[in-house]
Amino acid sequence: MEIIIENMKPHHLDGVVNIENICFASPWSRADLEQQLNLDTSHFAVATLDGNVVGYMGLQIFSGEGYVTNVAVLPEYRRQGIAKMLIEKQLQNEMSFITLEVRESNLPAIKLYESCGFENVGIRPKFYSNPTENAIIMTRYFTE
Repeated sequence: MEIIIENMKPHHLDGVVNIENICFASPWSRADLEQQLNLDTSHFAVATLDGNVVGYMGLQIFSGEGYVTNVAVLPEYRRQGIAKMLIEKQLQNEMSFITLEVRESNLPAIKLYESCGFENVGIRPKFYSNPTENAIIMTRYFTE
């Protein structure tokens, strides 16, 4: 299995939309994802296998501050290191810190983020819906 990690391009949109619809209760629309391709602040990476998108990670960077929008991998490709590969690619961007929210019940994701140097810095009560759940705020700081 050779996974390729690359920047998202227009030809990846169908695959990313598919992942959104499978993985999230409130998926981003194709138009929203397509708009990301034209934003200087937007850094989306995809994981492909045989040309098919099997995972992706969205990142917004404003004034050196990184905000993860989503990390998602198709269910049949999870627990194979793909999400970690996506995170490691995105950590190469120039930022003073990178932060994200994760459902407090999503223990595999929390362990993944911890393994990538993120730490729990707080809680956002009732941040998620479908079902309602708190978010753990996780951040990784970069030293100069």
